[in-house]
Amino acid sequence: METYDFPKVTELAIPFFVIAILIELWLVRTGRAKGEFETRDTLTSLMMGTGNVVAGILLGVVSYTALVWVWQFRFFDLGLSIWVFIAAFLLDDLRYYWYHRIAHRVRWVWAEHVNHHSSQHYNLSTALRQSWTGLFTGMFILQVPLVLLGLHPAVIAFVFGFNLVWQFWIHTETIGKMWGWFEFVFNTPSHHRVHHATNPRYLDANYAGTLIIWDRMFGTFVEELEEDRPRYGIVKNLGTFNPLKVAFHEYVGISRDVFSPGLTLRQRLNYLIKPPGWSHDGSRDTSESLKAAYVRRNPGEAGKPGLPTSENVQPAE
Repeated sequence: METYDFPKVTELAIPFFVIAILIELWLVRTGRAKGEFETRDTLTSLMMGTGNVVAGILLGVVSYTALVWVWQFRFFDLGLSIWVFIAAFLLDDLRYYWYHRIAHRVRWVWAEHVNHHSSQHYNLSTALRQSWTGLFTGMFILQVPLVLLGLHPAVIAFVFGFNLVWQFWIHTETIGKMWGWFEFVFNTPSHHRVHHATNPRYLDANYAGTLIIWDRMFGTFVEELEEDRPRYGIVKNLGTFNPLKVAFHEYVGISRDVFSPGLTLRQRLNYLIKPPGWSHDGSRDTSESLKAAYVRRNPGEAGKPGLPTSENVQPAE
């Protein structure tokens, strides 16, 4: 069986990550650029990033081995030409879009992704606030079609490294909007600020990794508005800098809900597969209910990108 040993792009980029964070910190602290750093928050992000690396070393072999096993059933073997790497990057970027969209719409997957959104600040250190439990969601299954099409798992892992490096630099407030053509094609700091925002219009938007064209194609693109500046964090912020709580709080919440007394089997299952905020008695807010409430308070905003039309908003009870 073929074995490939490509450079580990994200590991090679670590010095760049460190230098960029220090430069941004200096720019922000000296008033030369927009942004905000909080020492405890930044340290939590760095600890989450370190844990992610450790988890990748210890557990990443499981998903990679599974994909290598799938490789024997491939329909094609596309080889290693430059065009194969370009195709692999584009297809895996599309795969990432759908993973990311699922991560915001299925609570079981959200449980591993929510930690990345848990900071109420938005700076380059936030990019390092990554999951420790990605393997357990089973979302590596989305890479199976790419392997069956003839892209070796090592090729997929290699190109995804570039995707992750791209996603690092867009976690900043120091860069405003960029050139029009660039904003149209690529994921930028402006687009990703929207994704990290809790403003109702920005919830569940801009899932792109590198190319924002996927959001434009699939109807999830929302532009950042100067009159509605992003507010960062999650709908119910944690109020802690404990990395263990950041990493596992949603799993605790899921367990509490799933094992609550008096629920049907369907209700227990829905606490795993329904969107974040779903509850069997409708007592909690989902992104849809938050958007609807916002439109009821601001009827002139109805139908704008990211918000429902007035016809789709039920009157408040």
